[in-house]
Amino acid sequence: MGIGPLKQETQPAWSSFVTGLRCLRCGREYGPDEIDYVCGCRPNAGSDMGTLDVLYDYAAVAAAIDPARLAQDRDASIGRYWPLLPIAGRASLPVLAVGGTPLMATPRLAVALGLRHLFVKDDGRNPSASLKDRASAVAVARTRDAGRPVVATASTGNAAAALAGQCAAAGQANVIFVPRTAPRAKIAQLLVYGSQVMAIDGSYDQAYDLCGAACEEFGWYNRNTGFNPYMTEGKKTVAYEIAEQLGDAARRTNADAAWMVAPDAVFVSVGDGCIIGGVHKGFADLVRLGWVEKTPRIYGVQSTASAALANAWRDGAESPVPVRATTVADSISVDAPRDAVKALAAVRMTGGAFVTVTDDEITAAILPLARLGAVFAEPAGAAALAGLSQAVADGLVQPHETIVVINTGNGLKDVRAAMAVAGEPPVIAPDLAAVRRALQGM
Repeated sequence: MGIGPLKQETQPAWSSFVTGLRCLRCGREYGPDEIDYVCGCRPNAGSDMGTLDVLYDYAAVAAAIDPARLAQDRDASIGRYWPLLPIAGRASLPVLAVGGTPLMATPRLAVALGLRHLFVKDDGRNPSASLKDRASAVAVARTRDAGRPVVATASTGNAAAALAGQCAAAGQANVIFVPRTAPRAKIAQLLVYGSQVMAIDGSYDQAYDLCGAACEEFGWYNRNTGFNPYMTEGKKTVAYEIAEQLGDAARRTNADAAWMVAPDAVFVSVGDGCIIGGVHKGFADLVRLGWVEKTPRIYGVQSTASAALANAWRDGAESPVPVRATTVADSISVDAPRDAVKALAAVRMTGGAFVTVTDDEITAAILPLARLGAVFAEPAGAAALAGLSQAVADGLVQPHETIVVINTGNGLKDVRAAMAVAGEPPVIAPDLAAVRRALQGM
């Protein structure tokens, strides 16, 4: 797909429900059209950026939608929440529907962990097989509403594939920067969708910085996590769905149960910090609207080989110190987290914690998640379960609590990791005697 003209300016059309943006560093507020990405109080790149939060007219939102009306909406995609999204309307979203992924009760997995009420939100069921489709749908909508000719992002694979798929559905030109070491399955998605791919001979952080420089130079719309405040808004929809689906489950046994129910705890893997920040924003929105009674404790899970945010939380620091990330969970392998402010707030403001697990524990968690929960996760998705297992051991959660684990990406994203832990099947001759011998050896 050609990238077309490099620069183009039109008058943007934004949501009438968005009232402005507030810097989470200095508190300065901006009008919806005053600023694109970050506050000027922290002009440097990395976790010191002036991260913005999108503000809404919640009274107007409540007049437009409510849980009872949402329950009657046949649109299962994130478009059902359009007044809570920074878009001109449902029609702004690409036709490739995102969201509506299952929340599955996993009683066998719960028993194995000594829990009673464990659910897995499988966002590997999204169109490009990751949660990041939610943000990319909003990115394409914002690009089109702003009249920008090209949207670009840097990614270790999932955000890139998500953007590529949404752009293919919308006919939107896009440029994607990935480290050349990204899993081949993820790069294949980009090429098949027709994206202009730049494989960088360097790290994700270098790809991120180069993408930002290219967007500035050529006038492209920048989808980069942490830098673009609107990506949180797409990712927060996973929290809305969890609350709706838990409400549905409660009403099956009690017709008077609330339309939306918040769990006691949510576990999610963390790299840059945008997803966990989105989970927090989503539940905070629901509390602000009065649709749920509480915000769950949010637990961020990081690999010990990529633990910048966990270190900052442990040390009580405002900003993380960059690390040299080497985790096998490529989707959460980040040296300098770009959405640190929102990620740390998600844990600190909800009474949660950051939990660290080893790469061996992450890959080992792929099997019980699949065999006891019927969810095939890539390493980053399985990290959330590994973190829950550690939290159980540490007494951070109680057996009676309702707990949700978010799988952020499908296991087919990284088949090599799955085969490394699952092993190879036996090769046998095509006869029953060989079958018997193989069964005896199992």
